[in-house]
Amino acid sequence: MATLQEKSAQIKAEAKRLGFFACGIAQARYLEEEADNLKNWLDEQKNGEMAYMQNHFDKRLDPRLLVPGAKSVIVLLQAYFPEETQKDTHAPIISKYAYGEDYHIVIKDKLKLLFDYIDKNIEETEGRIFTDSAPVLEKKWAELAGLGWRGKNSNLITKNGSFFFISELILDIELAYDSPTLKNYCGTCTRCIEACPTQAITELFRVDARKCISYLTIEYRGDFANQNPSDFKNRVFGCDICQDVCPYNRKPIIHNESRFLPHPELLRMTLPDWENITPEKFTELFKKSAVKRTKFSGLKRNIDFLLKQNRIKPD
Repeated sequence: MATLQEKSAQIKAEAKRLGFFACGIAQARYLEEEADNLKNWLDEQKNGEMAYMQNHFDKRLDPRLLVPGAKSVIVLLQAYFPEETQKDTHAPIISKYAYGEDYHIVIKDKLKLLFDYIDKNIEETEGRIFTDSAPVLEKKWAELAGLGWRGKNSNLITKNGSFFFISELILDIELAYDSPTLKNYCGTCTRCIEACPTQAITELFRVDARKCISYLTIEYRGDFANQNPSDFKNRVFGCDICQDVCPYNRKPIIHNESRFLPHPELLRMTLPDWENITPEKFTELFKKSAVKRTKFSGLKRNIDFLLKQNRIKPD
């Protein structure tokens, strides 16, 4: 019979074969140390209009409420940094994670394959798969699984940067657990804080979503009456600014996933192309992309906000 260490090693090898660049395993438990942080963030309404963040408070802190009998949280990192980025420096900018097919679908397909592999080759198991779609404190679990540390911009950072998706399998089998990340390698660096044009990083390791360009261009449904268009730095879906300036992203891992490749036209779109985008072109470009979350009306709102002010400029 295989030892716990051997089982964990097999899982990590299969995860690598599936294209994940990192895999760590933590013991499922109640995250008592996160309770006050989460409560305070919600009480201060820093979640903005993301009311769903207030739901399932206890489940966010205890994976055993999501998977009865859960013993292990397997955490995986999938790179998404593209080989090529948008060409026209005057054009509205789409966050790099949204170039290709919606990561929720792509990653879940991979997780299903890994789950089936474990169930058939390691040990029969019950569990669930997650990627940014359920009440799971993903960054904390990644820390506990020894995969990285929390940056001052609140993102998980590794020595290979931060351009990756985090996902999990929560299972009812026991495995060998990795040591938590104990050291924060950000040191005295504050580049992410200084670069944020809306000062959304209001405290170290915490972000006020109401000020975050990513939140404003994706989750926020109102108008931008109180916003300065120049602060958006051409961003119309998401924002990579705090990641782009991070020293650990100087040489990011280029993704190996063909489903993350963009529509052939996307990277070549010029400012006039964006200005004249139609619902039909939106559907053609983004029918499988996370950008569809904003719908055409949301993306057009973002574009028009910048264009009407005649404030789109190169970075």
